[in-house]
Amino acid sequence: MPQDSSFEEIPLPLFADEATEVDGVLPKARLPSYIKDHRARLRERFMTGGATSVPDYELLELILFRSVPRKDVKPLAHRLLKTFGDINRVITAPTERLAEVSEVGPAIITDLKILEAAAQRLARARVMQRQVLSSWDALLDYCHTAMSHLEIEQFRVLYLDRKNVLIADEEQARGTVDHVPVYPREIAKRALELNASAILLVHNHPSGDPTPSESDISMTQQIVAALTPLGITVHDHLIIGKSRELSFSAEGYL
Repeated sequence: MPQDSSFEEIPLPLFADEATEVDGVLPKARLPSYIKDHRARLRERFMTGGATSVPDYELLELILFRSVPRKDVKPLAHRLLKTFGDINRVITAPTERLAEVSEVGPAIITDLKILEAAAQRLARARVMQRQVLSSWDALLDYCHTAMSHLEIEQFRVLYLDRKNVLIADEEQARGTVDHVPVYPREIAKRALELNASAILLVHNHPSGDPTPSESDISMTQQIVAALTPLGITVHDHLIIGKSRELSFSAEGYL
């Protein structure tokens, strides 16, 4: 029987799980009441008690509500946490690894990557254009947020002006799980372009252990040798591990 061409489906509201009948027309699929009630209670508890009122799996559920509007996402939240270990590692997991998890599709991956980018920008905003020594804890928080969960080595250079204010934060290179190529001449060139008076070196160890390797120490010495004749100081080299960091300056390597 031919369909009535005048039939028009009513668009779903912003929260698809809150969709109701409108003018006698139902959405294509309605969320079962028990899931709808669970989502409502969880949202209310979060908004009333804040982040500390919900464990990791429920916080992850709240994130997944927007990505998966018509399904119970509790099993998926548990599966993601079991796969990656904690909510930080879920959010920062590489796209290809997320895609390997059952029921994780483009919508979920996109939302998680948006959340990761937002977290990094919030942390970065606390240190940019600020005096590094007076915001050292915030700087360490930013470095851990941006790098501690990466599965490959990343090398960043933080450029400072004469007042030790952070004027630029740039990724210099990415490498493998245990090596990253670094070019002292490129760092020196960029420091001159920015009129920087000092720099901080930062890289991560995906193994989780921030103990410097011989190549880490040698590379740092090469950068110091390249910058010293230019009057540019290397204040520190931070190695970011999973839960702690190592400072070359504090440990006597600089």
